[in-house]
Amino acid sequence: MTRKMKVALAVVVLTAPTLLQAQTPFGGFMKGKGKGDVVISYNSESYDNVFLVPQKIEGVPVFNQVKINSVNLFATFGLSDKVDVQVSVPYIKSTGAATQAVLDNLGYSNERSGLQDVSLYFKYNPLNLKIGKGNLAFIGAVGVQTPLGSYKVDESLQSILAIGNRATQLNTYVMAQYKSDAGIFLNGSIGYSARTTDVPDAFVTQIKAGYAGKYFYVDVYAASQTSTSGADILKEGFTAFFPATRVSYNRIGVSGYVPLGKGVGLAGGYSAYTSGRNIGESKGGYGGLVYSF
Repeated sequence: MTRKMKVALAVVVLTAPTLLQAQTPFGGFMKGKGKGDVVISYNSESYDNVFLVPQKIEGVPVFNQVKINSVNLFATFGLSDKVDVQVSVPYIKSTGAATQAVLDNLGYSNERSGLQDVSLYFKYNPLNLKIGKGNLAFIGAVGVQTPLGSYKVDESLQSILAIGNRATQLNTYVMAQYKSDAGIFLNGSIGYSARTTDVPDAFVTQIKAGYAGKYFYVDVYAASQTSTSGADILKEGFTAFFPATRVSYNRIGVSGYVPLGKGVGLAGGYSAYTSGRNIGESKGGYGGLVYSF
């Protein structure tokens, strides 16, 4: 591949951190030995409806609406042609729209903010097969995500604005991707997230299709999470400790990247939850500045 092609394959997956991972936290392209990306991005999303059980409700309890803004620093580096390492650190601000009377009565605040979780992943590409006019790549990844900031999650209904779940996660994924010589690609991945404390473990899946060419990159994807346990909000077993709830979702989105020259490019995207369980009907977008070397 040309240098321009390698720049166009910059990682755009992790430039948009959310309270839950909207996508599988790695892409289907390897950086190559000694090459990498550094990304600074801004993400904004909001919701005023909540997917509960058995139906969606209008309005967020207490806070009416929730807006989540975040800044993320992400870096990836090729340790070899078959092994990449990547790290991500987000700062998140979660804001509600409760009235002052409600805040005064409950002793709550309309804002929670701070550093969330640091994540570290290793990605391995053990096998590539030439099939027709393209390549089939098999990729595995393992990563850990653990709280970095001192944010709280045990504040009863105030925790609707919590910026994370304060659990350490061990995440494992496998992916297969076919990319044609013309730049069109399709990949699918499945993973398992094992979590500490009372946060339920979860299965995660994703399918993605797109184009990676000399002058731009674009993809569309559908991602899902299915918790293996947990209580439903306001149902039997719910104790107002929100990290212990059974959170599942389906989400769709689009991501893109355009190189500007000399290793610098712009990334952006938009995504929305289409269904879920114990989660807000969030939608929003992101933009990021990418430096590739």
